[in-house]
Amino acid sequence: MNKLTAYFKDSYKELVQKVTWPSWDQLQQSTMIVLGATLVITAMVGVMDLVASNSLKFIYSLFKG
Repeated sequence: MNKLTAYFKDSYKELVQKVTWPSWDQLQQSTMIVLGATLVITAMVGVMDLVASNSLKFIYSLFKG
């Protein structure tokens, strides 16, 4: 039990004293970068899905008929 208590005390001490937390402005900037990247990647995947779907529909129509 002493090891567990020491672990939590050390973890708390590290989070409070040793970790450098970002400022509010840095946090907002990082959040905007992540949101922007997420939107770009989502759009790219959507376009790839649309192209693949239409390509497969075209290929299936060649053999259907």
